[in-house]
Amino acid sequence: MFHLVMFRPLPPEVQPQLDARKDVRVTYLNDIYRAPPANEKLAAAIADADGVMIRLERIDEALLQKAPKLKVVSRYGVGYDLIDVEACTRHGVYVGVLNGTNDVSVAEHTMMLMLSVARRIIELDASVRAGNWIPNTGRQSHELVGKRVLLLGFSRIGSRVARLCRAFGMDVYVSDPAYSELTIAAEGFKPVTDVMEALPAMDIVSLHCPLLPSTRKMVDARFLQRMKKTAWLINTARGAIVDEEALFQALSNGTIEAAGLDVLAKEPASKENPLFGLSNIVFTPHSATHPEECDVRMAERGLRNMLDVIDGRPDPRFIVNPELIYRR
Repeated sequence: MFHLVMFRPLPPEVQPQLDARKDVRVTYLNDIYRAPPANEKLAAAIADADGVMIRLERIDEALLQKAPKLKVVSRYGVGYDLIDVEACTRHGVYVGVLNGTNDVSVAEHTMMLMLSVARRIIELDASVRAGNWIPNTGRQSHELVGKRVLLLGFSRIGSRVARLCRAFGMDVYVSDPAYSELTIAAEGFKPVTDVMEALPAMDIVSLHCPLLPSTRKMVDARFLQRMKKTAWLINTARGAIVDEEALFQALSNGTIEAAGLDVLAKEPASKENPLFGLSNIVFTPHSATHPEECDVRMAERGLRNMLDVIDGRPDPRFIVNPELIYRR
């Protein structure tokens, strides 16, 4: 009997696939996911587990030492910056991700944040609810057509956002060291090799890169000062890519005009975060992947990653450390 631990129950569309496995028992960390459990709770749950599906829980060396039977960590997402992949590899634990399951949802969410910032949706909604039908204060609303947008990252999500921006009539620039200028240009977009040089001409900067040592706090005071005073920052990638203190100053003093953020450096966010006191930011709670359709795709792939490993046939397309496959 295999033991799987999950951060919450599967959607009803996916549950039958698990129910069909009579050789698997399941422990759920939360009936309704609200926040990562304390590491002590997680450690106790996976002490005899063969697999675990996590969302924002941290997997490190200390935790792995308390889970000697663990074979697979299935990340409920694409990024894996909270997982010590090297430690997992040393312990023979596969790290599975959900490549391709959330591209549509995150790309649509990015466009929603752009539109919300452009049309001041949050401010106008509050004004209408307060009985002020046509407010005469605040920022001007804007169209997206004709705007220059710089996308930092061109993988599955970034490339999809690029196509959506083009459909909106925007002028799309792309920077990603993983893709050649010829590849980006062949897709009909304008490659950028020097981001800092390009920033003063951009109306919107949208982040679609992973959190790495090289990208942590990449959007700092110097970066923001290079942007136009009328520019907007959109982040649906990772909160720690942005220096939040620098962003607060930039939005407070008019260095840039506005921002749309689905992610923050600390999640769940503290209500004391000074960014919450600003009216020129649209926030969402790391919810770009929350649409029902996306949830079903992610749950199905996340479950499959665990079952594939315990069945002895891990799929290298969804494994971060595929060297384990060849080692075995």
